Amino acid sequence: MKNNHFEILAPVGNREMLTAAVRSGADAVYLGVQDFNARRNAENFTLDTLSEVVAYCHIRGVKVYLTLNILIGDKEMADAINTAAKAATAGIDAVIAADLGLITEIRRCLPELPVHVSTQATAHSPSALLPLKKLGVKRVVLSRELSKEQIKDICIQARTLGIETEAFVHGALCMSMSGQCLLSAMLGGRSGNRGLCAGPCRLPFKAKGGTGYDLSLKDLSLADHISELKELGINSFKIEGRMKRPEYVAAATSTLRSAVDFGAVPKESADLLKNVFSRSGFTDGYYTGNTGDHMFGIRTKDDVIAAGLSLADIHAIYRTERQSIPLTAEITVRKDESLVLSLCDGINNVTTYGEVPAEAINRPITADVLQKSISKLGGTPYYIENFSCRLDDGLAISAASLNRLRRECVEKLNIARAAIPTITANTFAAKKPAKRDIMPKLYLRLETAAQLPRDFNGVAAISLPLESNIAAIQAVINRIPKDVLKIADVPRGIALETAISERLVLFKELGFTHAACGNLAVIPLAQAAGLRVIADFGLNIYNSYSSEIAAEMGAEITVLSPELLLENAVRLNADESAIIAYGRLPLMLTLNCPLKNGRGCAECGGRGTLTDRLGVEFPVRCRMGFSELLNSRPIWLADRFKEMNGTDYAVLYFTDETPERVAAVLEAYRLGNAPDTAHTRGLYYRGVE
Repeated sequence: MKNNHFEILAPVGNREMLTAAVRSGADAVYLGVQDFNARRNAENFTLDTLSEVVAYCHIRGVKVYLTLNILIGDKEMADAINTAAKAATAGIDAVIAADLGLITEIRRCLPELPVHVSTQATAHSPSALLPLKKLGVKRVVLSRELSKEQIKDICIQARTLGIETEAFVHGALCMSMSGQCLLSAMLGGRSGNRGLCAGPCRLPFKAKGGTGYDLSLKDLSLADHISELKELGINSFKIEGRMKRPEYVAAATSTLRSAVDFGAVPKESADLLKNVFSRSGFTDGYYTGNTGDHMFGIRTKDDVIAAGLSLADIHAIYRTERQSIPLTAEITVRKDESLVLSLCDGINNVTTYGEVPAEAINRPITADVLQKSISKLGGTPYYIENFSCRLDDGLAISAASLNRLRRECVEKLNIARAAIPTITANTFAAKKPAKRDIMPKLYLRLETAAQLPRDFNGVAAISLPLESNIAAIQAVINRIPKDVLKIADVPRGIALETAISERLVLFKELGFTHAACGNLAVIPLAQAAGLRVIADFGLNIYNSYSSEIAAEMGAEITVLSPELLLENAVRLNADESAIIAYGRLPLMLTLNCPLKNGRGCAECGGRGTLTDRLGVEFPVRCRMGFSELLNSRPIWLADRFKEMNGTDYAVLYFTDETPERVAAVLEAYRLGNAPDTAHTRGLYYRGVE
């Protein structure tokens, strides 16, 4: 029997994967339709077939979650809500979403449809749950980079707030934290945040002295830690892999079924799991806190051969129905009365009437014979757990009559279990695009206090990293004019909330008034420190609806997603908007620094480069326990400044520039100069798929 308290959640990208997941022991599956999901390249399902899929799953006691976990444009929001509404009508059990605006609109338009927040929301510390609770979400899918201790802290907060937690326990590991990767978008226009990641991190990227594939991690596997995760409070154990084979789904699901139900993974299951798909083995490095070069791996020829040899054994796992739904059966056999069979699954109780039994000529029917006949439920997901009968003596019933009675009763039970409750649907109200006649003010994001300019003409805001040297800031703070906003730039990666909070208080005491919050957890931390909120680019504000939610969370300025077309960014309905108009855009946020594959932190000094297969160098910098991979070239829009009309702030995102270069770039943006170095226009004109 299943343990219904802890959920095994399996990926399905087509009908065979669905069958493999359900028959291998999944409690729930997640899937996408053609649009608006983070695996748009998977075969996926259609809205027309979704009700059939849901019925198949619900009959077998399996829940169905629809992924709508990409960023949604203003013009797409109505279609996304319509997709959610049609899926709700088909009977899905929840939607998995990441876009703050979409989450809010689903909660408003479909208040009875549960929303699970995707790992794309980058929830990796306890305070991230506070704003999500206000949005009315039921479950949060945690980031994959969490240690055992971090998971414990988040689960404590989740229980306090009444939010469920879901953790990935098997499957591919992205090098970047989910929701914080722009590598595929910048290199090829295929956005991971929009569901079309091309996986460039699996190509050669070399750190000095590294592996040569220093952005390619082995797959995650926490099957041996399931008992611990249950104790920590994880509600759902999730498998990655909607673009993999059905055999992979079967092997992973059945292995986790054993781990959840029996507390251990049989060796043969572990071997099958490794053989069906791995990148030279698995890793649990994040969970155990043991990061390093041993976590990196690629798919080898030996891995492919092992997979081919294991497929036949795996097929046996899902060849037949899994009888996992216990029933109570009661049959009444009375003289001169129709047969009566009732089946109950604990919720649904169905009854079927059959023929009037005849008087026995030779051997009368017995209770044992009746039980054996009614228990013949092969080919169905049911088995008889409790049986009772009321039987008069001396009666006979044909086998065909009993078979027909059982079959009709099972069909009635299927219909009852597949029934779809009605759901309330409110009208979606589209927001009109805005067009304001306003030229942006300059917002300087500096890396060090030494980069602070001497000329503040046109500068409306200055931000400095939260990890900056306090003495260095104290030495220059009085040079910043009083009418210039002083902003603490908070890292998107949060290793320890207390460290973030302590630094925020220090910055408040120095005279800073705002905090740039690129993660949901930072918003309540900044407000607790007395700082006002700026929604930074890490929140992925891609539409007017999300901008409105950011404002409701306290944001006074919203730095829009750099994946927006410029023409859409300037028309986005936001009170105070900003775009990154200059700088090396952070393309990845990673906990396992790729530079450490070749040398230690002491030698590195928190700065280095990765080189791709074409010889292009990408800078890497470390920030309070996390690393960021920067683009090889800076964005340059100084000569396109007029096209930013309608935006309140142009963020000049300085990283490794010298103070002299900062001054030169600032002057170029004042004058609208053409670029004087190798540059990119970002995604503002070419957009993303």
